[in-house]
Amino acid sequence: MNARTEPAQAGSDAIARPPLVRELLLVAGLFLVYKFGRQPATGHTGEAFHNAHRVWDFERAVHLPGEGAVQSLLLHGDGLAHLANTYYATVHFPATAAFLVWLYLRRPAHYVWARRVLAAVTAAALVLHLLFPLTPPRLLAATGLVDTARVYGPSVYGDPATDSLSNQFAAMPSLHFGWALLVAVGLIVATRSRWRWLWSAHPLLTLLVIVGTANHYWLDAIVAAALLGLALAVIHLPDRTATTAGRAQGGLVPAQRDERALVGAGR
Repeated sequence: MNARTEPAQAGSDAIARPPLVRELLLVAGLFLVYKFGRQPATGHTGEAFHNAHRVWDFERAVHLPGEGAVQSLLLHGDGLAHLANTYYATVHFPATAAFLVWLYLRRPAHYVWARRVLAAVTAAALVLHLLFPLTPPRLLAATGLVDTARVYGPSVYGDPATDSLSNQFAAMPSLHFGWALLVAVGLIVATRSRWRWLWSAHPLLTLLVIVGTANHYWLDAIVAAALLGLALAVIHLPDRTATTAGRAQGGLVPAQRDERALVGAGR
């Protein structure tokens, strides 16, 4: 293979795509851990309500904006509340899965990085769910907030007293927000489009939805962002690929330019 035909492989561009079956098993296991890993904390209802009062009082003490200000926007019409509930119920898992699939197919090195960060954040969140059970604001009478999913639908939760499929007392941190923030960060750093910053709308919209539907406190999102920040500090981004760097410069990467110059000189 000569200089004209040899593909440029450098940095993370040269990293092979991980085996598909193994990755499917790993990601499926991660989602199952997320789904069922919080179950051991379901019996701590009293502690969860006690912690909820502490979180609510702390937010007021530090003058965080009231969650009710966001919810009041949704309660102007049944359709807006229903749309927010639908977003909460249907976007979380599919958006994260689509993000991982796209990275696996188009940015293998970024995929490995994102999967590691996702696993680290989820594991840390599950530990906090067990150590700090927390009643969501929709179940805490002191907040005065409406359970919009129960009133306007759709709801992913049943009656807390009989719901054995989910732990409704694991509000902190919010993995809805943590995962959405990772999706935005991952797509921003893995692409070079001038429009890539628009991906930040996903975590912003998720934040408004989880607060407005009274599924989470502001503090739940703040803690999730802090966990993600720690994971990003420890698990470093892959280097820019030769292909991506070349596109960002609007031309060939330096190695390609040198090779073509040598080929032309030999004519």
